[in-house]
Order: sequence, then structure tokens, then C-alpha cells
Amino acid sequence: MTDFFDGFTLETVAVSGGALRLRHGGSGPPLLMLHGNPQTHAMWHLIAPRLAEKFHVICPDLRGYGKSFKPAPSDDHAAYAKTEMARDMAELMTHFGHETFCVASHDRGARVAHRLAIDFPARIEKLAVLDIIPTIEHFERTDTRFAMGYYHWFWFAQRHPLPESVINAAPDVWFRAHTSREPKDDGFFHPDALADYLDCVRDPAMIAGMCEDYRAAATIDLFHDRESRENANKVQCPLLVLWGAKGKIGEWYAPLDIWRQYCDGEVSGSPVNSGHYLAEEAPDEVLAHLDGFF
Repeated sequence: MTDFFDGFTLETVAVSGGALRLRHGGSGPPLLMLHGNPQTHAMWHLIAPRLAEKFHVICPDLRGYGKSFKPAPSDDHAAYAKTEMARDMAELMTHFGHETFCVASHDRGARVAHRLAIDFPARIEKLAVLDIIPTIEHFERTDTRFAMGYYHWFWFAQRHPLPESVINAAPDVWFRAHTSREPKDDGFFHPDALADYLDCVRDPAMIAGMCEDYRAAATIDLFHDRESRENANKVQCPLLVLWGAKGKIGEWYAPLDIWRQYCDGEVSGSPVNSGHYLAEEAPDEVLAHLDGFF
């Protein structure tokens, strides 16, 4: 893949749950970068190589996504609890010899990162979350706008294998529809990134893993989130919050005000001139924010 993650190493690393596919490159302070749905670590291709000039950048596929391990669906969805997905990341960074590190995260990866910061507070130096508010806040604030705009939260969470069967019937068509919450032309995604995304969504095991991620969000994750909130367990490190000015987060919510309820550290941030896919729509702007923050 010419000029795609130039200078990065593609490899698979075993953690206790299974094997994670990742790319890593650069040297310096460690920076973990977590992708969103329905993507892979490839979403960082415009930003990670530039950050690798200063940092040791590690970009994995989350469990259930990309080419990483994919536990089978279960009735309790426990394998896809964000507590488990966060533990994968903590173990991954231990593998690379990094006891403390910074995290940049988007969408589903940002939900994993939020849990990572709660469960492993001593290890996270700084955290950036892109285009989310806490999962529990989405559910507790649900109204017609959210239910219609993010309808997939409720569809993916339906009982296995109903949503999977529909997606698997036409995965390419589904991907293009799902990633067009704001209109996009056919050349929006980098061809190498798009090839990786499509290769993975054509895998029924990845679609099952994705749906389990959302089923966990609507069940076991809410239990853990309520427990953390009741115990006043919050993000302790500085937090950067970015969202797409053309997307829904800033339209529906006051992101900084909400995040300040979940963080004891300094909270800063702003909208970015993009839709939901900030890192691929406005990479220079996102890079400037991340570079300045980290």
C-alpha cells in the first residue's frame, strides 16, 4: 500500500482475549489510537504517520472489528463489554512496554477509551474523544432526533442474528448507506482504507462482532456506566473533546458541558469543520488539535 501508513509495521499481537491486528510506527511518548464503526485502524492513515514524527503511535483493530479476534455472540454480550475491550488495550500497551500513555479515539473506539480511562486511571496521561458523548448520556437523553438519526444503535442491538442477516445479504450496499449520514461521493474514503473496510464488513464474523458491541452498549455497558457514575468514578486526566460541526453531536448536545460531568481533569475542545468522520474529512484540523493537546 504505497504512501499508506508509510513507515509503520503491520503485525498481530496476542492479548489474553485473543489476537489484535495493528499498525505501529514512530518513536517517542506512546500514543494509542482507537477507531470507530464500521471501520478499522485504517481510519487514522492521514494522521498517524504525521504524529509518528513525535510519538510511538499504535493503531489496533478493536476486538470484533477489522482483522482482530471476534468472540461469538452470547446472551449476555459480556465479551463485548467495554470493560473487556478496554482491558485488551491496556494489555496491548503493556506488550509494547508502555505503562502510561495517551489515547486518541473516535466513535466506538472513544467509548472503549472512556472505559479505559475509568478502569485504568493511573495509566492514561491524556485522552481525546472524537464525536461522542458518554454512552449512558445518549440512552438517557434519547428522543425522536436521536432515535431517527442514530437508528442503527437500536437496530444493531436487536437479537442475534436478525441485523446480521440483513447486513450480510448486501454488505457493500450497507456500508455505503451506513457511512453516508452526511452525503459523500464515491471517492470519499482513501482507496486503500476503503478496501480494508469493505474486506472486513464482508466477513460475517465482523458483522456479528459489531452488533455484539452495540448489544453490550445497550445492556452490560449501561450497568457498568451506572455503577461508575454512582461511585463517582470519572476520567482523571486532561480530556480533549472534538466533534464534527456538520454532524449531530453539536446539534443535539452541549458536548463540553456533558463531558465535564464525567471528568475531574481539565476539559477542552471544539467543533471541527467536518461530518462524523473527522480524521478523514478534516485531517489537518484534527492533527493540529491532537498535536497541540498531546
